[in-house]
Amino acid sequence: MMSADGRVVMISGANRGIGAAIVRRLRAAGFRLSLGVRDTVLTEVGEPARCLVTHYEARERDAAKAWVAATVERYGRIDALINNAGISREAPIEDENEEALDDLWLVNVKAPLRLVRAALPYLKQSRVGRVVNVASLSGKRVRNANNGYAMSKFALVALTHSVRRLGWEHGIRATALCPGFVATDMSANASTVDRADMIRPGDLAELVACLLALPNNATIAELLVNMRYEDTL
Repeated sequence: MMSADGRVVMISGANRGIGAAIVRRLRAAGFRLSLGVRDTVLTEVGEPARCLVTHYEARERDAAKAWVAATVERYGRIDALINNAGISREAPIEDENEEALDDLWLVNVKAPLRLVRAALPYLKQSRVGRVVNVASLSGKRVRNANNGYAMSKFALVALTHSVRRLGWEHGIRATALCPGFVATDMSANASTVDRADMIRPGDLAELVACLLALPNNATIAELLVNMRYEDTL
C-alpha cells in the first residue's frame, strides 16, 4: 500500500456530499488537496498549506485548464484526479427538448474529459498517477426512464477505460466508482428507496482512499457499490 507521501489530489465538486466526504478522508490521510468548487466559501478546508480552493465551473470550457494551472503553481505536481462533480436531470428518450441532455453531457462527460486532458502531463510525471471517476450504477445498467443520465454515466465509464489504456505505461491507473443510491442532496427526492438504507458518502470516501493507496500492480478498473441485491450486477 502506498502512503500519501506529499501527493497532490484534485477533487471536483468538493464542497458537499460525496466530494466533501472524500476531502475529509484524504485530508486525514495526509494528502495535499486542490479543491475545485463552484462556491469557494467552504466551512472546512483544512490546513492552508495542504488545501487549495479554486473556483471551478464544469460548464466553462477553460475551467479545467485554469484549475490545473493553479494547482501546479501551488504544488508543482499532480498525482491524482477525482472527477466527482456531476448532475442529474430528467432527459427521457421521448423528450424532443435536448437542453437537459446537453447539460448532462457537458457536466458529466465533457468536463471530466477536459480535466483529464489538462492534468494528464502531470499524472504521467507522477508515475503513480490516479484517476477516479465517480460514475454510477446507472452507467452499468438501465432501470428507469432517465436515459440521458444513464447515457452520460455509461460514457464516463468508457472514459475511465480510455484513460487506463492511454496512461498504463506511464503508471496511471483509472477507476470508475459506480455507486447506487447515496444519501446526498442529489437523492433527496428519491421515492423508491428508504434514505436510511442508502450508501453513506463516508463509505465511498473510504473506497477512494483505498484506490489511491493501491500500488500500480493492484489496480481496480470498476468498483460497483450497491445498497441492494441486483441479479444483473
